[in-house]
Amino acid sequence: MERKKTEAAIEAILFTMGDSVELQKIAKAVGHDEETTRKILRAMADNYQAEDRGIQIIELEDSFQLCTKKEMYEYLIQVAKQPKKAVLTDVALETLSIIAYKQPITKAEIEKIRGVKSDHAVNKLVEYNLVAELGRMDAPGKPILFGTTEEFLRNFGVQSLDELPVPNPVRVEDFKAEAEEEIQLRLNI
Repeated sequence: MERKKTEAAIEAILFTMGDSVELQKIAKAVGHDEETTRKILRAMADNYQAEDRGIQIIELEDSFQLCTKKEMYEYLIQVAKQPKKAVLTDVALETLSIIAYKQPITKAEIEKIRGVKSDHAVNKLVEYNLVAELGRMDAPGKPILFGTTEEFLRNFGVQSLDELPVPNPVRVEDFKAEAEEEIQLRLNI
């Protein structure tokens, strides 16, 4: 398949699917190996970014998606009803960060870290499609394991979990010391 026809086929696949499509599936559809297909997709993504276009191709782990550029939002809301934007509370954001850094993780483990019940926060994150069930732990009661989704990557602007910021070890030690002081204060009361 010639280059232009391959790009057109990829564009059609990404447009039609709407969600992200695995590189393996795209490669198979266009008849190229994964590395060649990845190079074509990245070149297409660069072209979309370089040109004055309203769309872009984003890479999410080993998947690609065609989507609207953020800068076009104001024009879209002129035509479409403004979508309801999910707002993350501090509790939900705290729970999401625990899941992102500790996944796969159970609700019990989340609650142990937070020190309070987390059912509502986890359920909201699942509802917003930022978190999903990854399976069950091989332990008594078979607790559900949770992890982040592609929607999480998309919303937080990272291609993979490897791009999440690494916590500063000094700050982590400060937080631990602060928590230990708080525990001692509670025990002394």
